[in-house]
Amino acid sequence: MVRIKIKAEALDIRFAQVRALKAVNIEVMRNEILSVIGPANSGKTTFLRALNRMNDLNPDFKMAGNIFIDGEDIYGGMNVNLLRKRVGMIFALPMPLPMSISDNISYGPRMHGIRDKKRLADIVEESLRSAYLWDEVKDRLYLSALKLSGGQQQRLCIARTLAIEPEVVLFDEPCSGLDPISTAKVEEAIFKLKERYTIVLVTNNVKQAARVGERTAFFLNGELIELGGTEKIFTAPKDMRTEDYIRGKFG
Repeated sequence: MVRIKIKAEALDIRFAQVRALKAVNIEVMRNEILSVIGPANSGKTTFLRALNRMNDLNPDFKMAGNIFIDGEDIYGGMNVNLLRKRVGMIFALPMPLPMSISDNISYGPRMHGIRDKKRLADIVEESLRSAYLWDEVKDRLYLSALKLSGGQQQRLCIARTLAIEPEVVLFDEPCSGLDPISTAKVEEAIFKLKERYTIVLVTNNVKQAARVGERTAFFLNGELIELGGTEKIFTAPKDMRTEDYIRGKFG
């Protein structure tokens, strides 16, 4: 069985005159956690947003190359809404909807045609459990999600994404505004999710990348400098630029 879930070939992205990615070739394996590290403006978020075509929303966006999911070219006629159902995304800042905790989770499934109340209730519970949030909110499902702490809101957003049953979950700096305890809970949820999903985690926190990722990709100035097993990247990188970044010499 082929383990490749996502494959980018000669991926080159520009925004007006800025070349954000330079002929990147990379594969993401099924049910792995790939950490993506690099300094600001290295191209890592551009890469992440390319995987579910979020970059398309920028009028200055131009792309060359190909991105495949399960061998299917995502720019080869694939329905964008279907793609974004298959490839969910968690942003740096939690953005719960201004409604109840339960409605936040059930909103997506309802939009996809699920109306049965029992089925929706099961989705809410299952999604919250997967995001390690159920035990904290099960007695207040009908209170506003905006009353949750920042860490709880981020895990709610994870649960909301899981509710539409994606195949891939993209995380763009999901812990950047969280305290250490909340960060640990989000990381625990991410690590558990790989049993069912393919995970790509963009992070500026190299220690987080080392803790969570099975493989790590290092981007610099739009180039993929190095990709390999996380332990090897952090202990014996092949490229001096990788070592310098990990050691904090720049970034």
